[in-house]
Amino acid sequence: MKKYAPILSFLIIISVIYWSFADMKPSCSENKVVSETEFSINNALKNLKEISKTAHYTGSEDHLKVQNYIVNELEKLGLQPEVQHQVAINNKWRAATNTANIIATIKGSETGKSLVLLTHYDSNPHSSLGASDAGSGVVTILESVRAFLAQHKTPKNDIHIVITDAEELGLLGAKAFVDAHPLAKNIGLVLNFEARGSGGPSYMLMETNGKNSKLLSEFLKAKPNYPAANSLMYSIYKMLPNDTDLTVFRENGNINGFNFAFIGDHFDYHTAQDSYERLDRETLLHQADYLMTTLNYFAFSDLSNLDSSADDVYTNFPFTKLLHYPFSWILPLLIGAIILLFILLFFGIALNKITIKGMLKGFTPFTISLVACVGISILLWKGILLIHPQYNDILHGFTYNGYEYITAFVLLNLWLLFKIYRPFLKNNTGTDLVIAPIIFWLIINVLIFIYLKGAAYFIIPVYFALITLGVFIFIDSKRTTKIAIATILAIPMLFMFAPQIKMFPVGLGLKNLFISGLFLVLIFGLMIPVFASYKSRKTLVRLIGLSTVLFFAFATYNSGFDENKKKPNSIVFISDIDANQSYWATYDVTPDNYTKQFLGDHPTKGNFTGTTSKSKYNTSYKFHKKTENRTIIPSIISKIKDTIIGDFRNISLVIKPQRALNKLELIANAPITFNTISVQDVYLDKKNQSDTFKVTRGTILSYFLTAKDSVLKIDFTINKNSIPNISLVESSFDLQTNPLFKIQPRTNEMMPMPFVTNDAVITIQKLKL
Repeated sequence: MKKYAPILSFLIIISVIYWSFADMKPSCSENKVVSETEFSINNALKNLKEISKTAHYTGSEDHLKVQNYIVNELEKLGLQPEVQHQVAINNKWRAATNTANIIATIKGSETGKSLVLLTHYDSNPHSSLGASDAGSGVVTILESVRAFLAQHKTPKNDIHIVITDAEELGLLGAKAFVDAHPLAKNIGLVLNFEARGSGGPSYMLMETNGKNSKLLSEFLKAKPNYPAANSLMYSIYKMLPNDTDLTVFRENGNINGFNFAFIGDHFDYHTAQDSYERLDRETLLHQADYLMTTLNYFAFSDLSNLDSSADDVYTNFPFTKLLHYPFSWILPLLIGAIILLFILLFFGIALNKITIKGMLKGFTPFTISLVACVGISILLWKGILLIHPQYNDILHGFTYNGYEYITAFVLLNLWLLFKIYRPFLKNNTGTDLVIAPIIFWLIINVLIFIYLKGAAYFIIPVYFALITLGVFIFIDSKRTTKIAIATILAIPMLFMFAPQIKMFPVGLGLKNLFISGLFLVLIFGLMIPVFASYKSRKTLVRLIGLSTVLFFAFATYNSGFDENKKKPNSIVFISDIDANQSYWATYDVTPDNYTKQFLGDHPTKGNFTGTTSKSKYNTSYKFHKKTENRTIIPSIISKIKDTIIGDFRNISLVIKPQRALNKLELIANAPITFNTISVQDVYLDKKNQSDTFKVTRGTILSYFLTAKDSVLKIDFTINKNSIPNISLVESSFDLQTNPLFKIQPRTNEMMPMPFVTNDAVITIQKLKL
């Protein structure tokens, strides 16, 4: 048994890591026979196949087809859907359009607060098929509502199905609903379904202006089978430049809600590869499990008061689904851990199980490990980008071989950890060496208590490590027994944190692989008593080293592009009306054969003008080339009002397009401050009458045209002494089909780059004001 104890310990560790991932979502069987009152994945997939046939961004012809399809499906369920048409403008991005929200209601038996099932049906402009984002949400709601109605139970609460438009343009449909629809005035709770990838577990994220404990307790009462959540995730989510429709409900309507969103296979996000075929079926079932359980609970529960006076810390935990406790426990738990450490140190030194010299010595390998793993992860990824510059064209930062890189970096850091600790583990049980990691974890928890209470579940591994330390101090037993105890006590930490090692670089991009390295060092440090008990580590270290090389080789082998891993690229034609000059331009860092047909072999680096909009990730054109002019007719701009009242100049413009346009932008070429801005007679919100809108440079306003916009009316008020320097940028997403151009199409290994204006014919002209 002594010989096999380390092997058994290692197998337990691997099994727990596997369990931590497998426990986060259901398994799938598309052929499983279900009753009428259960969610049928086959029904959902049938709808998804129809919805995601083509790109269906707001304003496109296929957008209307998808709208009609959803309306028809709701009518088949016996509902009476309406389409809410409303112009909306977003303050944060100053984007606007004429939205078309799809709304239907299941009447409840009482007159209390209503429940909203929320998602959006528009895909991202201009090439995303939108199967995951958010076709998955649409079909999850359609099929769950069908199953719910099949129960023939009258809900206590009204249930509003709200499938918004123009979420991708700036949460505009949600704003139109919350600000202008009468149903928005009596909502108690929103369940929102979203995606930032095409697979992986779906995470629960709460949105509330108050405290979360009541929301969390009600969520757990709904008994979801696979809750995947922790209180740190919402904090991270709020740091990202991404909001969801639910954000509008919270900010504008003070309405509580839950986001259910998945981020796996992030490389498909907003791309032409966000397709029916690539959506993970298990992920779809995970979304369905959330909705079926929460719908059947919240349809009959009291939604009148989901606010609470306390916040909870919560995290996934073995066998309990979600472990949670109030914020008021954070400080006592922290103080208790510190006191317990001092007690253990006292007895450890008194019983000669810990030496002060050995304890201080433990800071050396742990500090070296932190610096080495974090530093090497940062520098190595930068080196990889130099070797593979094509990765820079994947703007969200998660490459097709991203999972191989995560595995390779984890193995590399693990190899480094064993190498760094090797000389310190000779004739050492790890009792001395675990003190430094525990102290470091406690320092982190002090910082968490001060700055980021949502991460306070980090104290839980500390307690298990302290129990392990106590076992090594007070119990004189065989090495095999101590290995077993230390391994078992490490299970909660591995279960909690192993998925997060993967989650951060997937959701935030591979440039954040250093976060995985940091987590690995922290976990390894607390597990030193386990690894110190492995007397034969050479074979394990060699195996880890070999696996590291193999995974880096595998990632390199898969660094190219093919039909299933398409290379994103971009091209636009820009006509500067005032200068009578035209250009080809691209956002690509690495031009390919497709873009070279426009740019040639020696394009000019950089942007040729400041009068352009940037991508979501704040990137601008990387190359351009002057070309011959085409007959692109710009819009007719009429100034119908220009008056001075007091200190302000009031200007009204009517823009009449002379060709089929998708997007109009007003761009500031110099700093300018607006007192008011409106489009189609809908004004940008102002909290106070004295508020102004200052634009240093760049986009003042962007408007996405729909079939309802024959002309565009823009009004704004500026200081009477201001000299506005504003350009109008007009874009049509028809470069591929425009008869003025002869274009060699992309190969099957290519796709339009997301997050940028692409495949567009653009005109720029200065406004004569």
